[in-house]
Amino acid sequence: MSAAPANPAPAASAGPAVPPQWRVRINIVVGRVLFGLFYRVTTVGRDRVPKDGPVLFVGNHVGVLDGPMLPALSPRPTSMLVKRELFTGLLGWFLAFIGHIPVTRNSGDRSALSAAVAILRAGGAVGIFPEGTRGRGDVSAVQQGAAWLALQGGAVVVPVAFLGTRSTGASTGSLPRLGTRMVVEFGHPVRLAAGTDLTGRARLATATGQLRELLATHVSDASVRHQVALPEDDGVAGRS
Repeated sequence: MSAAPANPAPAASAGPAVPPQWRVRINIVVGRVLFGLFYRVTTVGRDRVPKDGPVLFVGNHVGVLDGPMLPALSPRPTSMLVKRELFTGLLGWFLAFIGHIPVTRNSGDRSALSAAVAILRAGGAVGIFPEGTRGRGDVSAVQQGAAWLALQGGAVVVPVAFLGTRSTGASTGSLPRLGTRMVVEFGHPVRLAAGTDLTGRARLATATGQLRELLATHVSDASVRHQVALPEDDGVAGRS
């Protein structure tokens, strides 16, 4: 559903407006009802998420439901970075109303980054999929946007594992069958320890490596714990 900008640009000097929390909370109210009705979703680790202060949720990206599931099952109102193509018509209006941020994928989207940093600096929560697109979800590589947001927003990083949201052979654009068992596990918060002696690209590269390792390990461990395997393919035929 969302993607991290590949080459982040500096945030704008004039801070964008932060969406009201009651509007962002609609994600939780509506999402939990819908996922409870149509799927067997087990959510683990919500108690690990800090109750206040800036939090950046980073998730592996397997299927089309990952995007709406993260803010729906998060213990805190969470704004997601969502691909700009979805912000059209009634859907686009609704996504903006409930606090999501349109982002142009694979680019240093200045306005999207500024909006996300503003939410984090106001003590809010933002969600992003640092792999940049749906696939196996094994976090073999990530883009730099997520680490940049964590550093600029002063946020702790909470890894989120999505398991069962797509099966082997299914396209990344397809919905799981009704009643499918899925697991969403929130990990422990971690503050990226990019050395203060580093500057610019070196610091960002170090933080990005830490974030990738954190998320990949969390996803792998969660898969073993819950006995839910990641898909064996990247579902490229249905990628969007």
